[in-house]
Amino acid sequence: MSGFASTGFSTGRGVSLSPQKALRLWHDVALTRVRGNIGDLTERQMLILLTIYLETPPHTVRGLAAKLQVTKPVITRALDTMGSMGLVSRKRDEADKRNVIIQRTVDGALYVEALAETIVGHAEDLR
Repeated sequence: MSGFASTGFSTGRGVSLSPQKALRLWHDVALTRVRGNIGDLTERQMLILLTIYLETPPHTVRGLAAKLQVTKPVITRALDTMGSMGLVSRKRDEADKRNVIIQRTVDGALYVEALAETIVGHAEDLR
């Protein structure tokens, strides 16, 4: 890791982190998620959840699978877990019964908001 920690990274949006600090931030946020009562999602589940909440709907199993370059069963398993946690819901597309529409939920929005606040809090601690 020599040289790794000494190289700076800037997003061009006023955020500047060294690779070491970026990893510390990721570590601290993950640790808070694992220790806390905010739900322990896998990286894949987290990516799917953030895609649903950050990108414009509608979202379908087929569309998420194509976007993330994984199979539909991978998306379905992740949605099963997130659905049991109340983070997302699913319904058949009335226009095309072959499609399943993934919907945001209040609990999911609160989860994503808590995650964002956790990230911001730990980022401020790095200063």
